[in-house]
Amino acid sequence: MKFAVLVFPGSNCDIDMLKAVEDVVQQPVDYVWYTSTDLSQYDAILVPGGFSYGDYLRCGAMAQLAPVMQEVRKAAEEGKFVLGVCNGFQILTEAGLLPGALIRNNSLKFRCHPVDLRVENAGTGFTKDYEQGEVVRIPIAHGEGNFYCDEETLASLRKNNQIVFRYAGDNPNGSVDNIAGICNEKGNVVGMMPHPERAVSELLGSKDGARMFTSVLNAWRERNGAASVR
Repeated sequence: MKFAVLVFPGSNCDIDMLKAVEDVVQQPVDYVWYTSTDLSQYDAILVPGGFSYGDYLRCGAMAQLAPVMQEVRKAAEEGKFVLGVCNGFQILTEAGLLPGALIRNNSLKFRCHPVDLRVENAGTGFTKDYEQGEVVRIPIAHGEGNFYCDEETLASLRKNNQIVFRYAGDNPNGSVDNIAGICNEKGNVVGMMPHPERAVSELLGSKDGARMFTSVLNAWRERNGAASVR
């Protein structure tokens, strides 16, 4: 399986994401610059956190216009696996690949600490190795992680089982319905504010994020008739 880690001007979690792939699933992974116009060789596209384009206008608003995003949309339509974390989640919502928007934390403060998440959908390509309802511990680091959508969109997310993670304890940013991560209707595109790539080893305080990477590898192997890895 081959992974792409997108890099925009201002990305700062791209190294963490690439190292997580290398350390956890030991699969080929490349940095892919925002000017790229071909992602056809990749099976999974990872959109990392950071401050793309300095978060000017709105978080992700400029990045979603980058040439590579046309290829991300194409990959998502083809059913390839796409994960957006933190700023990556913001980019995916701005690009229309996921519904809703991320706005300022209700505290108006940058929040950076571990949080408890409940797995609400263990059926996506990135959550297959978790148990439904399991509580995991993964860190956040954001100032604009307050997920917002209107009532109609929220009803649709609930109906279609698109809420992937909810904050299990304190809601650190005021997100509607305690939402920490969502997916598209097909379940191949996932966006979340917490950083699983920063929780892949007990040395980092938690290894609960590692299973997001084993999950997608197993999902890809199942799709291609290969044996799963544990």
